[in-house]
Amino acid sequence: MSRNWKESYTGQLRSILGNQKLIIPSVRAVIFNDSGEVLYIQRRGNGKWALPAGGIELNESILECLRREVYEETGLEVINATLIAMYTGREYCVKNRFGDEYQGFELLFRVDEWSGTILRETNETTNIGFFPLNDLPSFETGYWEKHEKEVLEEVLNFRGVPIIK
Repeated sequence: MSRNWKESYTGQLRSILGNQKLIIPSVRAVIFNDSGEVLYIQRRGNGKWALPAGGIELNESILECLRREVYEETGLEVINATLIAMYTGREYCVKNRFGDEYQGFELLFRVDEWSGTILRETNETTNIGFFPLNDLPSFETGYWEKHEKEVLEEVLNFRGVPIIK
């Protein structure tokens, strides 16, 4: 586990390749509470709400990545999760606010069982909360707004076979 972004695998690649498009395997987690509300984090960097997510590190399995990202961003420990979908291809290309380009290779998980206490603030977040499906927080506009809605829809309509896009 890296201590900061510059030490992360993605940070190391960016120091060499600059803004050039990268493919970084990543995870996104959908976590519900017993009331059916979904957990969102407010990102420290841009103040926008999002599902817990992040990129894989060297020598890390995708499940380890999921567990690490959820813990870093929420304080929760993932006990059991289900793969819901995989997003790849041109329609999942994005440029962040720093001009860094990424082609998506994202695995979406529904966290079925978790433990721990939610941390209201972490190194990566300024707020965390469960929201009812009919009153979600505002997302970053454009690509991310569309993708957050797509992801939630995939989880809610999941029929047992992972979706590949």
